[in-house]
Amino acid sequence: MKAANVENKHIVVTGGASGIGAKTTELLASRGAKVFFGDRNVAAGEALSQSLQEQGYSVAFCELDVTQNDSVKAFYAAAIDKFGQIHVSLNNAGVDHTPARMLDVPDEDFHRNIAINLTGVWYCMKQAIAHMLTVGGGQVINLASVAGVSGAPTIAAYGASKHGVIGLTKSVAIEYARSNIRVNAVCPSFVKTPMVENVLANFNEKQQNTLVRANPMKRLGEVDEIAYAIAWLCSDESSFMTGHSMVLDGGLTA
Repeated sequence: MKAANVENKHIVVTGGASGIGAKTTELLASRGAKVFFGDRNVAAGEALSQSLQEQGYSVAFCELDVTQNDSVKAFYAAAIDKFGQIHVSLNNAGVDHTPARMLDVPDEDFHRNIAINLTGVWYCMKQAIAHMLTVGGGQVINLASVAGVSGAPTIAAYGASKHGVIGLTKSVAIEYARSNIRVNAVCPSFVKTPMVENVLANFNEKQQNTLVRANPMKRLGEVDEIAYAIAWLCSDESSFMTGHSMVLDGGLTA
């Protein structure tokens, strides 16, 4: 099967230094995309950028804090200066959560989830769409979660932020559909990433097994599986899709 074509597309990735973001950055670059990625983890970002450049890929890294609008503005300006027109903006930066019932969650944790998972997406979408309106279109892809599709106990703050991402995705998709700007979301369940490992560390072995076996496939997702789906969304093969939330959860919500 021929891989989705992203050759020569300029794709911006937030949270690109680890997990799904890093794997997606690598995959897109290996398929000929020009990838400009950002992360708060400068050491990891610079190491990944150097590794991919040594393989001959067109990538660049820039420090980014999506909770700070000035940082987001500077990041998008640098991306445009480096590779020119942005074709796809992938809003992947996110934060995990400590499982707890709502009354046991510190307000600071709630605000942290909203600031990174939702407000950060808002800031990035505004920069991306403002640019895309000047160049005739483009695409925005937001990393939401299966926790944004349905409710679950002990993740109220995280779920609120991801439901917000999906609502934002749908509304903005409708607003800019006639401007040739498509907006979609990707909704993974538990995937083998450092963030998920941090979440699972809060549970005992029995609870971990229960979570892993909750979906019909009886396993965690792989970062490659999410990256492949994102690559397809980045390609023109998804040209009639907008306002959609693509769920990748091993059948959990089937």
